[in-house]
Amino acid sequence: MTDLTSLTLSEAREGLANKSFSALQLTDAYLKAMDGGRVLNAYVLETPDQARAMAKQADEALARGEAGPLTGIPLGIKDLFATEGVRTTACSKILGEFKPPYESTVTTQLWRDGAVLLGKLNNDEFAMGSSNETSCFGPVINPWRREGSKTKLVPGGSSGGSAAAVAANLCLGATATDTGGSIRQPAAFTGTVGVKPTYGRCSRWGIVAFASSLDQAGPIARTVRDAAILLRSMAGHDPKDTTSVDRAVPDYEAAVGRSVKGMKIGIPKEYRIEGMSPEIEALWKQGADWLKAAGAELVEVSLPHTRYALPAYYIVAPAEASSNLARYDGVRYGARVPGHNIVEMYENTRAAGFGAEVKRRVMIGTYVLSAGYYDAYYLRAQKVRTLIKRDFETCFANGVSAILTPATPSAAFGIGEKGGADPVEMYLNDIFTVTVNMAGLPGIAVPAGRDVQGLPLGLQLIGRPFDEETLFSLGEVIEQAAGRFIPGKWWA
Repeated sequence: MTDLTSLTLSEAREGLANKSFSALQLTDAYLKAMDGGRVLNAYVLETPDQARAMAKQADEALARGEAGPLTGIPLGIKDLFATEGVRTTACSKILGEFKPPYESTVTTQLWRDGAVLLGKLNNDEFAMGSSNETSCFGPVINPWRREGSKTKLVPGGSSGGSAAAVAANLCLGATATDTGGSIRQPAAFTGTVGVKPTYGRCSRWGIVAFASSLDQAGPIARTVRDAAILLRSMAGHDPKDTTSVDRAVPDYEAAVGRSVKGMKIGIPKEYRIEGMSPEIEALWKQGADWLKAAGAELVEVSLPHTRYALPAYYIVAPAEASSNLARYDGVRYGARVPGHNIVEMYENTRAAGFGAEVKRRVMIGTYVLSAGYYDAYYLRAQKVRTLIKRDFETCFANGVSAILTPATPSAAFGIGEKGGADPVEMYLNDIFTVTVNMAGLPGIAVPAGRDVQGLPLGLQLIGRPFDEETLFSLGEVIEQAAGRFIPGKWWA
């Protein structure tokens, strides 16, 4: 029998339907792979007993002919999603051994459709980071290595555990969240496909909040088709989330393979940043050529306010984080560090519970929201955000179907190589992705090539609001032309 963990999600679904193997066999294959993959630190909690129980239920459903869209499919869940009775920490000490008495809407829908929970995946603490080095459980190690080197590389962040687990065949797909690029950047760093849906497409209920007006859940998977299958189950209206949009969820998988002939694809001149790597420039041109060969029309577009996106993002996101993280006080749940009075208990708990990057962002956010600075920083950043959104609206109004850009300014870098002395160096990794969150648009990162050291590089497609289908059609064109990217196995 083929190694079950090397199958794509759509192939595994077909194998289960044809009874080539059982859901329990598939789950056991992944649990064995997880045993050998612990050196990557992708999982912060494994749930083998629950996985096998869910797989047995899946086999019973398959035997009855009552299979759902994901019956028997083993998934990893980012540790930002509340899982009932299963520890959920946001990879922060402040949540301690917190076990939610409720389930997030996104995971509820995955279980409804028959998926199997393998465990909780590592992420940057409270999703604040671009390399998965801020987790209280330690950094995730990218399954990719530079050719001829044993240097440990970051998988990107904040959904580094999700991307690494999918790339290393430690799950068939994973949930992730994207606030400024936290799905698309790790997908690009690991040779996987990551989709950040339109804001409001997936419910945020039961997901630990970072920046509420920017956060959005989405899938990381091995192929464009797999990502489309997962998003269909994850998406949908939720009355418990007031930002959730009440509109029908399309059959995203049906869009994979659809013709892109006649589509107008925008190439934004502002994304040609100073000092851009020639490799990234060449990859971008190659992607444009592939889309052109498939019948799309390439046009240069202007997004003039792009250069303000990063500074505006790093005002808006910390401001919302400062507000959201005020609830972690040691009183109601999570860790508590005693003090002589309640104020000292708050201070001690937050000082011990939050890591350095979270503290930095809370302080920045509190500062920009304070009297005297609110107008100068936060209000101005929100005005810039409106202008960024308007730039995209103008492009789409002129008949552009999607916009093609690089996903990251470079391939994966080494653990500890960036951001030590200057946090801004790390923040610059989000330069191509933050505009999408600021404007609430959908984006997809697709593996498109490798750098000179053999590491994967990704391209990003940005779509019109609620038009993820077009992104899946275009993404598949790039995937077919570039092929799939699989790391050499060194970890087990």
